[in-house]
Amino acid sequence: MANLIDFNGWKEVIVIFLDDDYGRNGISALSDELEKRRLKLAHKLPLSIHYDLDEITKLLNQSRVYSPRVFVVHVNPDPRLRIFSIARKLQMMTSDYVWLATDWLSATLHSFSPANQNSLSVVEGVVALRQHIPDSRKKRDFISRWKKMQKGVANTSLNSYGFFAYDTVWTVAHSIDKFLEVYNNITFSLHENNMVPHTEGIGIQLEKLKVFAGGLDLVNILLQSNFRGLSGQIRFSSDRNIISSGYDVININQMKINKVGYWSNHSGFSVLPPEVLVKKKHRRVSVDQKLGNITWPGGKTERPRGWVIADNAKPLRIGVPKRASFVEFVTEVQESHQMQGYCIDIFMKALEFIPYEIPFVFKPVGNGKANPNYDALVKKLDENVSEDSP
Repeated sequence: MANLIDFNGWKEVIVIFLDDDYGRNGISALSDELEKRRLKLAHKLPLSIHYDLDEITKLLNQSRVYSPRVFVVHVNPDPRLRIFSIARKLQMMTSDYVWLATDWLSATLHSFSPANQNSLSVVEGVVALRQHIPDSRKKRDFISRWKKMQKGVANTSLNSYGFFAYDTVWTVAHSIDKFLEVYNNITFSLHENNMVPHTEGIGIQLEKLKVFAGGLDLVNILLQSNFRGLSGQIRFSSDRNIISSGYDVININQMKINKVGYWSNHSGFSVLPPEVLVKKKHRRVSVDQKLGNITWPGGKTERPRGWVIADNAKPLRIGVPKRASFVEFVTEVQESHQMQGYCIDIFMKALEFIPYEIPFVFKPVGNGKANPNYDALVKKLDENVSEDSP
């Protein structure tokens, strides 16, 4: 997500997250990654675990006074898509806004039945990440079998977590099978330091539960797993995390989920799947990173600036010397009172490279008959003169 923000040139973002361990840890990690790129997590908007429409409305209304317009949403799967529904009612799904979502959104959308596809209208223009599942014959065959099994059931979709759940069962099964090959049997024993409280009288005798004696050996075997599952190659890193295949970058447009590219830790953004780049031995080069065409909120294909001037922001006041000599550099035109010259042209051109609007006003300094005193101008800046003065 931090790479996606940096890739699009946005400098500040607002995060909406669930106020629990999942939400707080995710936002903390995002904040750290943004800081590495000299980007800023400008505002944090926490939602309670059992948030409702009123809480969402209050939170989004609060955010409307902020200048950043790039929102990152990190919550649990929500079939009602309540955050985006309220945002649309508040006119916050327009071309001034950017909405990014972690993989909770793709997990939600891919669990929709065909009858619920109209719900995609509330997330038009949203860009989200989806855990990448490499295409394979094994995956296609499983999807075919899954659909046949689900005949007559409203929901026939399977999201990425479904594939991971399937592979998890097989990973454990392979590990147990290998454990039995090595150790022949499975034994249990009472734990030496059994601290389970006495439960007599409630019909459950937890103190008599036994512990699998070969647990550590089974874990070590499991961590050595290396086989191809539905979700890709199943392998674990040295820190016991599953090695990720990367992410798909998806964009919701015209009530369809469009894949606009991929991201992986070794290749960055690309229109080619990570496994293809690995085969071609492409090196990660930032200038070669690209994504397909994205349709943003409001239906525009031009990348939003993601920043606006807040309602209470004052325009930038720029002191311009009303010169009597070297007027080609800068001066005020007597008839129109417009500022012109080489310096003005450079300033106006520089504004085109800033990814947001900057309100400003030129304040002429001097009488036009003699060059102004620059020391006096600097002194006014230091003394923070009134708004009516340059």
